[in-house]
Amino acid sequence: MTQPTAKTPLKIGTRGSPLALAQAFETRRRLMEAHGLSEDAFEIVIIKTTGDDRAMIAADRPLKEVGGKGLFTREIEEALLSGRIDIAVHSMKDMPVAQPEGLVLDCYLPREDVRDAFVSRDHASIADLPEGAVVGSSSLRRRAQLANRRPDLKLVQFRGNVQTRLKKLDEGVAAATFLAMAGLNRLGMGRIARAAIAPEDMLPAVAQGAIGIERRLADGDAAGLLAAIHHGQTGERLSAERAFLAELDGSCETPIAGLALHDGDGLWLRGEILRPDGSEAIAGDRRCAVSDAAAAGQDLARELLAQAGPGFFDWRQG
Repeated sequence: MTQPTAKTPLKIGTRGSPLALAQAFETRRRLMEAHGLSEDAFEIVIIKTTGDDRAMIAADRPLKEVGGKGLFTREIEEALLSGRIDIAVHSMKDMPVAQPEGLVLDCYLPREDVRDAFVSRDHASIADLPEGAVVGSSSLRRRAQLANRRPDLKLVQFRGNVQTRLKKLDEGVAAATFLAMAGLNRLGMGRIARAAIAPEDMLPAVAQGAIGIERRLADGDAAGLLAAIHHGQTGERLSAERAFLAELDGSCETPIAGLALHDGDGLWLRGEILRPDGSEAIAGDRRCAVSDAAAAGQDLARELLAQAGPGFFDWRQG
């Protein structure tokens, strides 16, 4: 295995947001510690994606109209395939379930807090919100779950980074919003959360809190470097969750939640599908051996689809 040097640094591709950079820096730090390398053996390469183009992503434009989950990954993967970068760091909840030919995703860092964060200037929790309060979120999954549990609330699109969303709260655009605890923690901003919402109350997005590192399939040097920082337990959990998502044909415009936890020697997977308006939610779970993680995810998805019936996802055809 050839190690990177200051003259031939390993190029780490990432989006340019504060959170994406924090994740890239964490990846660099772990590689430095694992291989005894200096910081100048790495180069952080910022790549602008369609999802970062404010003109493309208007506040009132559904993400599915401009590319779905690929919004945040396509240009980075193109750079990886072309050799412009050597590895790519991703938030796993943004990742499509299939990689382009020639790329592989087989390295995960230890998972952060999976829970959603309730963020509000004036209210301590979802239950504390008054009837008719405006809640902003860009996540269809969060809006559907909230509509199912609190149909009296008014839900609006609410996009932007952490600072933009906090400014909107200050301006009274909404009484509350939601962020991922993992992102806040990685930014050193966990204190912003008024409450972390238990998965029993709001099941998180598939792979929430996980960082994945993508590489070229044929790049043995990158494979050797990344193997040293791969967190096996996170990979086992994501195997179940992403198989569940793939069987449902899920995207960022599909209200799907899923979370796998280690349970003794095995895994416990919970999943939920919802109508976008929150009028119906179907949930279930599976316990399985770690070696059966993917099969359990597929099986749970099929069970929920069978319960939902043929008309449940009719809204996706429009």
